[in-house]
Amino acid sequence: MQRLSTRRRALGAALAALLLFAPASAPRAQDTGHILYGDLRVDEGKAEGPVPLAYDIILYGQNGSLISRQTIPNGGRFRFMDLQNGWYDLAVEVEGGEVARMRVQVMSTFKTDFKQDIALQWRARPSGRASRVAADAYKRTASNQKLFDRAAEAMNASKYADAAALLQQLVAADAKDYEAWTELGTAHVSQQDFDGAEKDYQSAADAKPTYAPALLNLGRLRGIQKKFDAAVEVLTKAAALPPPSADANFLLGESYLQLKKGSKAVPHLEEAARLGRADAHLRLATLYNAVGLKDRAAAEYEQYLAKKPDAPDRKKLEEYIKENKKK
Repeated sequence: MQRLSTRRRALGAALAALLLFAPASAPRAQDTGHILYGDLRVDEGKAEGPVPLAYDIILYGQNGSLISRQTIPNGGRFRFMDLQNGWYDLAVEVEGGEVARMRVQVMSTFKTDFKQDIALQWRARPSGRASRVAADAYKRTASNQKLFDRAAEAMNASKYADAAALLQQLVAADAKDYEAWTELGTAHVSQQDFDGAEKDYQSAADAKPTYAPALLNLGRLRGIQKKFDAAVEVLTKAAALPPPSADANFLLGESYLQLKKGSKAVPHLEEAARLGRADAHLRLATLYNAVGLKDRAAAEYEQYLAKKPDAPDRKKLEEYIKENKKK
């Protein structure tokens, strides 16, 4: 089995999401109790012989501890509940062997859902054994792939300096490896080297302008550094890529709000909400409440509660809705 190269390496805990102020009637929710879910899609078009009936999806904590395991068929959905802010590893196993692993970040001031799909492809090796590879994985030389795998192991073990050293060797040998540049950026973020990380993510975006993880991480990093105009520039590119990204639209909307361009923020927050980010409704409600459009804020809170019926601030939001909902 061949390990799946990471498609969406999230930023480290140092890169918290951009925050807005919530209205007095809608206090901040707890930062625990998030849900991580997604769909597993395995392209079996090139399969030779039988394919698995089911796949094990395993969630690990940052320290490598097993959190939960679920078994789903191809096309099925996994869901892990009640997660705290932080980094997690999603692994896929077939018949006891790991065939894929990716790192994801769960980070929000508000209790919310995070969607992380897993896309794999079944292929037959010359020996007849099956492997899965990312559809857009960068093709490396054997020696560079060994460096990349060693760096991934170091990252998983939180040995960020070691990972950075290995990845620097790799990009020195091949400056077009956009995945390695992206991983190097995350390693530098984990060491609080934001300037280095920005250069790394930019190098990844230069090597492959349509590589969404690099654009998204670069935009998020610029937002944290309060470079909102620069964040808008890169997040606009990320939001324009297929398939539509809830995170890209959400962060782009946030950046516009920080620039006090609410009219430009609204359509992106609406798109983020449409794509499943429940907290985008909260941002829209905050915006509408601030400008006195309380009936529209109430409508957004209502949609938020429809998606998050277990919201801890439900009673206060319901009171706001009752007081301000358009008759």
